[in-house]
Amino acid sequence: MKTLKDVKVGDTATVVKLHGEGPVRRRIMDMGITKRVEIKVRKVAPLGDPMELTVRGYQLTLRKADAEMIEVE
Repeated sequence: MKTLKDVKVGDTATVVKLHGEGPVRRRIMDMGITKRVEIKVRKVAPLGDPMELTVRGYQLTLRKADAEMIEVE
């Protein structure tokens, strides 16, 4: 299983499934990360956390712990 955390800077991935439950899953969906949406990894902080993404035309910063819950292809 490949997660958003595994995507390299500059690459684009498509969301397959959201893992996690309750409020965490809801928060990720409220950010616009839903099934079949494309996400481009723009930057990763020097220590690896957080990562900056482009989702639906806007910039989003996401922690690696949350990125691990997003399965991509």
